[in-house]
Amino acid sequence: MPEDLLANGPGRERSDAARNRAKILKAAEELFAARPAADVTMEDIAKAAGVGRATLYRRYPDRSAIAVALLDEHERELQERLLTGPPPLGPGAPPAERLAAFYTAMIGLLARHAHLVLGTEVGHSRFTTGPYQLWRTHVRHLAEQASAPDPDVLADVLLAPLAVEVFLHQTGELGLSVERITDTLAELARRTLS
Repeated sequence: MPEDLLANGPGRERSDAARNRAKILKAAEELFAARPAADVTMEDIAKAAGVGRATLYRRYPDRSAIAVALLDEHERELQERLLTGPPPLGPGAPPAERLAAFYTAMIGLLARHAHLVLGTEVGHSRFTTGPYQLWRTHVRHLAEQASAPDPDVLADVLLAPLAVEVFLHQTGELGLSVERITDTLAELARRTLS
């Protein structure tokens, strides 16, 4: 059993462990916002949080795990809205409208938290995160509902524009607005799933 659960029983975090977790996440979020996630080291995070490296590594094996923890709250809210929220993001709207709403929500998430997403989606890890699997399942289901050809292939194709590197390239290097990206993705959703 992890030592941070021992003092308060299973499922309960020790108060000092909770304080350290909060300090680590706050420090990491500030560092990730100030410079590229790839330039932030675990040593930087431990130092900024005022905790020892052993304390940091006990809870988070790497920088990506910290970014995942930071994004978790934001992604859980989006997941809840996808599963039980009102249409068009939630159930009840046609597949093309739901995909367009999903694109809008995801671009909004990227606009606010691209620096965190970049820290979680390093190389192949994008495809192995829990959220990506949920997003893929959702988009695949919408493709099936629309009777689109080969939903297994189409799901990843429709998620590709949401890669954080693509978003940062479009908004940073090309200077495209979030509105323009969202409008274009909504049109893609209509043309693909209508």
